[in-house]
Amino acid sequence: MDRWGLFPATAAVCFIGMVLSQTTPTPAVMNTTLLQSTTGLTPTPVILSSTTLGCNEFNVSTCESCAPGSQYDNNTLLCTCCSDPGLCIFPGACLPCKKGFYQSLSGQQECLPCSRGFYTNFTGSPLCHPCPAGSFNNNTGGESCTSCSPGFFAAKQSSTSCLPCALGNFCNSSSCTQCQLCPAGAEALQTAAKACTPCRPGMHKTPRQTLCQICNSGFYQILWGQESCDICPENHYCPSPDVNPILCPNDAFCPKGSTAPGYCMETFFRKAGESCELAPVTIALLVIGGGVALLFIILLILRRRREADGELTVARAPLLHKERPQGRYYGLPCDTEPVYAGW
Repeated sequence: MDRWGLFPATAAVCFIGMVLSQTTPTPAVMNTTLLQSTTGLTPTPVILSSTTLGCNEFNVSTCESCAPGSQYDNNTLLCTCCSDPGLCIFPGACLPCKKGFYQSLSGQQECLPCSRGFYTNFTGSPLCHPCPAGSFNNNTGGESCTSCSPGFFAAKQSSTSCLPCALGNFCNSSSCTQCQLCPAGAEALQTAAKACTPCRPGMHKTPRQTLCQICNSGFYQILWGQESCDICPENHYCPSPDVNPILCPNDAFCPKGSTAPGYCMETFFRKAGESCELAPVTIALLVIGGGVALLFIILLILRRRREADGELTVARAPLLHKERPQGRYYGLPCDTEPVYAGW
């Protein structure tokens, strides 16, 4: 062993981190990875001779597989001198995977790009991370994920795109994991909505409904952004749900929930409180009409009775008198009883 206790004295060169000969040749820095020697010396850059260094100067029996998160470096003798690709003189000679790439296995010649929906934002990564909910990545080899814009959302991890909010839903910030239903009295009439608009007069919306609804007949609502409609009050009528109730006319009646005033039939009826009653002329007409109808019924009965009596007389006539045709039989009138001559 020489004075350093590292290699035999007959060796013309020293191992990594030491001067290769007693002369001072022009050095060529091939790899700036710092090494820690087995004797606890301060790490120094790897100095390789540009004229005398070759693979036979290295102890290739110590080749090791590149660790996960790194790949074989085919541009340095520290790796190409090893018999199998993926092996280097020491692990520090391997190249770490750059951002957006990973390698989960050891002894590999190249790193793999992260799939869509995944990313890695540091070098030497053995794996990729899924994009968190509310973000996406649509490219391979991604170093980061993009947050969903307002009006869009991504409910799951490793998303490759964000989806627009549906009708009646909104998202007013970035990185939304889900959209929210518009509150009571408000709606979103378009997809990918960033905010909700209040319901117009004449309409309403409960917290669980998606879009604003028109008030039912007999109801009204003249304010914006209301949850419910009001019933048209008594003695008023509501022809449209977006206008104030109208006072009922004096000659009409309007119960609660009326859409139009109710009038009694002119001439024949008149208003009496909240209903209609018969007018005097209607009563007189009914009396006259009733008398005419009664007289007609009496005449009809008398006629039926007369017809019945006539039919009974005709039925009895053959029994009272039998008519015979005029003529003579054997010199006697036809109606003469036969007389025996005593023969």
